[in-house]
Amino acid sequence: QLQASGGGLVQAGDSLRLSCAASTLSFSTTTAWFRQAPGKERDFVAAISRRSGTTLYADSVKGRFTISRDNAKRTIALQMNSLGPEDTAVYYCAAGDRIISSRIGVADAYDYWGPGTQVTVSS
Repeated sequence: QLQASGGGLVQAGDSLRLSCAASTLSFSTTTAWFRQAPGKERDFVAAISRRSGTTLYADSVKGRFTISRDNAKRTIALQMNSLGPEDTAVYYCAAGDRIISSRIGVADAYDYWGPGTQVTVSS
């Protein structure tokens, strides 16, 4: 149901835009981006509520990343600016229904996952 794209190899300071196409999204769906670096756990990056448009960001990306959605096109985007080597990871798009606010940053709260797209930032 989810397909992420837009990853690639960039240099530190560059920007990159990820996109996630969702085949079905209900009104109560929350969509999010997580990332997983080699040997590390999957970490929350950003989320957006389809109902209200409310966004939430991990502290590590605040001010640099922007999540947005186009409900008509069923796409979710992640604009990433001022990228650094610490942003290198596989980025996953996720979606879940009726996720309570306290669990928006928890990977287990999401039912649907895309296959991921690699983002590599060289120093």
